[in-house]
Amino acid sequence: MIAVKRVILIKYGELSTKKGNRNFFINTLYNNIRNKLSSFDVKIHKDRARMYIEFDATDLEKIKGVVDTIFGIHAYHIAYIVPSDDNSIQSELLKIVETEKFSTFKIETRRSDKSFPIKSQDYNRVLGGLLLKNIAGISVDVHNPDLWIKVEIREGETFIYFDSFTGCGGYPVGTQPRGMLMLSGGIDSPVAGYLAMKRGIVLDAVYFEAMPHTSIEARNKVISLCKKLAKYTDSINLHIVNFTPIQEEIYKNCREDYCITIMRRMMYRITEKLAKNHKAYAIVNGESVGQVASQTLTSMRVINEVTNMPVIRPVACLDKLEIIDIARKIDTYDISIIPYEDCCTVFVPKHPVINPKLELAINEENKFDYNEMINTAVAEINTIKINEEYGEKFSDLL
Repeated sequence: MIAVKRVILIKYGELSTKKGNRNFFINTLYNNIRNKLSSFDVKIHKDRARMYIEFDATDLEKIKGVVDTIFGIHAYHIAYIVPSDDNSIQSELLKIVETEKFSTFKIETRRSDKSFPIKSQDYNRVLGGLLLKNIAGISVDVHNPDLWIKVEIREGETFIYFDSFTGCGGYPVGTQPRGMLMLSGGIDSPVAGYLAMKRGIVLDAVYFEAMPHTSIEARNKVISLCKKLAKYTDSINLHIVNFTPIQEEIYKNCREDYCITIMRRMMYRITEKLAKNHKAYAIVNGESVGQVASQTLTSMRVINEVTNMPVIRPVACLDKLEIIDIARKIDTYDISIIPYEDCCTVFVPKHPVINPKLELAINEENKFDYNEMINTAVAEINTIKINEEYGEKFSDLL
């Protein structure tokens, strides 16, 4: 039986490129891991180079599932900790490796503690010779080994590990301020939210609905998407906007081909007000260049004219298939393709304008008093905090 301690060893990746504010990024990651694993019996240790988690072995698979959703982790390993002296490393390595099944192996030593008396390359040969002498039927293969043994010798303790698991990468959520995600029931906006969080942005989400033209099922679909995104953070505030009065006025007063352009301008105005109310620094959405009429560069320019707030479009230059691949990865795709119409699709004109004129858009929207309606919509927003465990439906808001 192996007597050494087993831990989850976390490697920072992009965080290691930070200089003066590196501790801020590491501390944010530490706090995020601690919060996400609060229901488990764990101990978390950190320094500028590595972080590791002591865990109860019975919880390992569940803990790995949580670690897989935490941004800021480049990779992680299930590692054994042994004392950093030659006798301990050799004896414990032999015990550990004897529990594995393999025919070929490679050893890679990294000696960050330069007081350790044997250089890394020399120690590779020492440990390799130890295994060849004591385990029958094995050989060295430095190109494609069955077992790649990594030994990190640090001051006071050495990490030994084989398996490598890819993390989410990016920056820890909370290293950037809040952004306001325009979340629809489609494929693109949840992916945009995921990618924004990957850059450290804390997210709120805003959903525009047009009851009774849209359904309660469409609302619950967006809640389900929000739950999928929430697993990458602690929770997301979902702001639900009653867009019906504004949308009806648009289609009653404005020329049909400009309705989508004007509708999007109203959404941007509302989102900006909401962002300022909740101290958000940017608007995030799933617009992809050229995908639909409102996402040509001409349309984007006319729509974007109503706000000075930064607008982040993480999927702007991705192909649709690339977006779908990410949606499948984060488990939002099957929800997004459920055929419940949202307010962007239920009123789509037959021939929306592709290259709108700003002056004409302004003239059309000035045919009704939208400022008061926007203020009313913002004042009457329903907000709920959604996390992975959220199960309540929104029928009580009808």
